[in-house]
Amino acid sequence: MVKTPYADGFRMPARFAPHARTYIGWPTELNYRSDLARSRAEYAGVVRAVAEFEPVTVIADPGDAADARAALADCGNSEILEIPINDAWLRDSGWIFVKNDDGEVALVQFQFNGWGGKYACDKDMRVAEHLADHLGIRLYHAPFICEGGGITVDGEGTLITTEQVMRNANRYNGVSRDDLEGLLRDYLGIEEVIWLGLGLVEDAGTDGHADNVVEYLAPGVVLAQTVTDPSNPNYQLCQENLRRLKDATDAKGRKLEVIEMPRLPYTDPAHGEPMPVPYVNAYAVNNALITPMLAGADDDQARAELEGLFLGRRIVGVDSTFIALDGGGIGCITQQQPAGALAAPLGAAGQN
Repeated sequence: MVKTPYADGFRMPARFAPHARTYIGWPTELNYRSDLARSRAEYAGVVRAVAEFEPVTVIADPGDAADARAALADCGNSEILEIPINDAWLRDSGWIFVKNDDGEVALVQFQFNGWGGKYACDKDMRVAEHLADHLGIRLYHAPFICEGGGITVDGEGTLITTEQVMRNANRYNGVSRDDLEGLLRDYLGIEEVIWLGLGLVEDAGTDGHADNVVEYLAPGVVLAQTVTDPSNPNYQLCQENLRRLKDATDAKGRKLEVIEMPRLPYTDPAHGEPMPVPYVNAYAVNNALITPMLAGADDDQARAELEGLFLGRRIVGVDSTFIALDGGGIGCITQQQPAGALAAPLGAAGQN
């Protein structure tokens, strides 16, 4: 009989819940990397920002570990863990932590096909196995794809995603919506799925991830990306997502409080094709919010608004130009381990 996290009392905590530590990958040399040196410098900046508030484990491919150690030699509260990886998008590459009511934490390894077969992912699919061995933690294997950047959860049984990514034929050919909702229940403890339509137009690499358009601030409260310029290609889709959020009811029967983030800055065209840098794609750590910034006109206003929303958390802006050009945000390159004791591995008879 296959054991599932939900049957064993586990569910996915919210990103904003207390952390034991954060995992950040170290960028590898890939054909879509805009500028490897500058990308690595920005990742190092994120590591330093997070390490002020909680421990950080940097997962580096063995061939890149020396570079990571040199770049982070002056960064306390961080460590380098050598695990083979294809690239550094740890939010998406298949593993998510879950937690039970006793406060125990376990790992779930989901399937991952390189965002619909676009990129190699053979190493990424085994990171959870290496990490489970390193930590001595329980590991479940899920039989379907679930990219962490494609979802946001409230920790109380509600998940928000986009149809563009979670119903995409390049991941879910022939899988019904009802079947997906059942799988999300079994492996993440989800009792209600709120389906948005599309992610950002420019987010072609991931096919419309949710973390660029919405993020939970608290149970029942979400921050939604909108834009004020009707000529922006994201205007209509953001309005449709906003409508769906306002119409939705969560797993506790609540209507959502929806707060709009109307600023969507873009990278300087001098660096290449402009890419959006959504402030919703930030990362809540213990006592702080690590926020993408471009040193542009929107940053100060966005910082003030985020300070009002994330009371008790310091807003820490980090340069995200080349992270954005590579196709992601701060939330995309981080993965949290919830606070709690590690659940013991299942015995051979129960291991799925």
